[in-house]
Amino acid sequence: MDGRFVIAVKTTRIYCKPSCPARRPRRENFELLPSNDAAVEAGYRPCLRCRPDEVGRDRSAIARAVTLIEQSEAIPSLTDLAEAVGYAPHHFQRIFTRDLGVSPAAYARALRARRLGDALERTGRITDAIYDAGYEAPSRAYADAQAHLGMSPSAWRKGGAGAVIRFAVAESSLGPLLVAATDKGLCRIAFDEDEAALRARFPEATIRAGDADFAAWVEAVVALVDDPARPNDLPIDVAGTAFQQAVWQALRAIPAGETRSYGEIAAAIGKPGAVRAAGTACGDNNLAVVIPCHRVLRGDGSLGGYAYGIARKEALLRRESAR
Repeated sequence: MDGRFVIAVKTTRIYCKPSCPARRPRRENFELLPSNDAAVEAGYRPCLRCRPDEVGRDRSAIARAVTLIEQSEAIPSLTDLAEAVGYAPHHFQRIFTRDLGVSPAAYARALRARRLGDALERTGRITDAIYDAGYEAPSRAYADAQAHLGMSPSAWRKGGAGAVIRFAVAESSLGPLLVAATDKGLCRIAFDEDEAALRARFPEATIRAGDADFAAWVEAVVALVDDPARPNDLPIDVAGTAFQQAVWQALRAIPAGETRSYGEIAAAIGKPGAVRAAGTACGDNNLAVVIPCHRVLRGDGSLGGYAYGIARKEALLRRESAR
């Protein structure tokens, strides 16, 4: 809520932003005002601890830093970014991550990986694409491609050709469950899908039936349907934007048996105004149960939507609560 209203304390004549760590005054001793200007006009002065008058400055600095990152061929250092916008490095790292959900370095890496994807589509030479995207060495490009594109640069350029995906359709207590994985980890878990749906999703990949080793992953995923609260360390291989990755990480941080609203997820990644986008990122989740998007409800507490049916969402939540 920082920047959307301020808390004006009548006894001290000081106004604070909502996140101020100072002790809260008694309810009869404060009022809520819509802005810094409104507080100043009412005779209040800014808190020296939370500095509410600097919220606008923070956001301007972040916007300036994003522009610098986007205009730089190489990833600028945190020290250089902070100096350019007039902040101490550790403080700027904190406010940047608070507002965008990722650190400046993570934002820059995701941007460079996206440029790599665009360059791979424009040029036929992988080496040219790597250097056009701003990489100084192929090794870093391949590492970023695996993390952000979900496959190697050559596979991306060929529309997924060369990627090998193993799969199985298993019976679970909530119906047929497709489990698919690359050699890095699980890439698709979905109820009511089959091999044809998998091939439609990954048209250029090599699709193979899972072997005996893969069966252990399938068994572990099916066990999560029966007991979604059980801990797991299954490897995953899903690609997404920096925002999507932040949302999915927030989903995995929700304790079993608890729920969050879409607004709480947006706030958890430092983007309180992006409630609708957070809901879209939940819907883009490729790994049912493993990334527990079923733990997110509407703001009014109702179940909301679920890609595999409300009955399944309700059953998963009921099982976690019982556990």
